[in-house]
Amino acid sequence: MKKTISFLLLIAAVSSLAACNTVHGFGRDVERLGEKVQGK
Repeated sequence: MKKTISFLLLIAAVSSLAACNTVHGFGRDVERLGEKVQGK
């Protein structure tokens, strides 16, 4: 039982980090798009 809970927590942590990284990359893309629209 303890191994299962530990495994699920590990999966949740990895998923959270992957999602955060994806959102961060998306934010950078939007920022670059905004700069091109403004002509910077």
